[in-house]
Amino acid sequence: MGCFTFIRVLMVLFNLIIFLGGAVLLAMGIWVSVDGTSFLKVMGSISPQVTQFVNVGYFCIAIGAVLVLLGFLGCCGAKKESKCLLIMFFTIVLIIFIAEVAAAVVALVYSSFADSLLKAWAGPALQTQYGKDKDVTQIWNTTMQELKCCGLDGYGDFNNSVYYNTNGNKYPPYCCNQNSVCTLDQAKSSNIEGCFPQLLITIKKYANIVGGIAAGICALELAAMVVSMYLYCHIDNKE
Repeated sequence: MGCFTFIRVLMVLFNLIIFLGGAVLLAMGIWVSVDGTSFLKVMGSISPQVTQFVNVGYFCIAIGAVLVLLGFLGCCGAKKESKCLLIMFFTIVLIIFIAEVAAAVVALVYSSFADSLLKAWAGPALQTQYGKDKDVTQIWNTTMQELKCCGLDGYGDFNNSVYYNTNGNKYPPYCCNQNSVCTLDQAKSSNIEGCFPQLLITIKKYANIVGGIAAGICALELAAMVVSMYLYCHIDNKE
């Protein structure tokens, strides 16, 4: 088996896996979007957290469709030794690669402002939305309960807030050690720290994980582009 044939077989197998994976993801996305109830019945018993992913059905459809297209172009291009399909495969992967690099640069630039961005969003949300908007309240209640913290920088974040004014000048129970009515004196004596330091650590932790995964994907994309271009250039004079 010559070098060209070996690489062509690897290209076919690799893209066949991508095609099948994309097809599964596409099917799951369609299932979740069209019939989320039955999806929850099947998956909900496995993990209660699955319910949080029902709203990403359309995202799965988009990613699955792209993977199916890439798998088809790469697999058929290598199998049929089609320059047209191979160059289309190369072009799409190149566009995705450039978009990922651009997104990584933007994320890197804004990562240094993560603390400012977090405070710019969370501060006003605690003042005007907590206790009023159901989703914001639920997010913050979960955050304060899981991290054992109070507000962003402490109980003072709730002073003169919507929650504070509509609950008789009381603070959320998470701001006090005892699960009862949380007054100013109790909040001071409890001295529960704010969530900001832990949130920042969590964001940076997951940012590193996402960055590592993205770097691995970029490496695969580079390899795919090199292989597809090799096949494209050696089709006419293959061994």
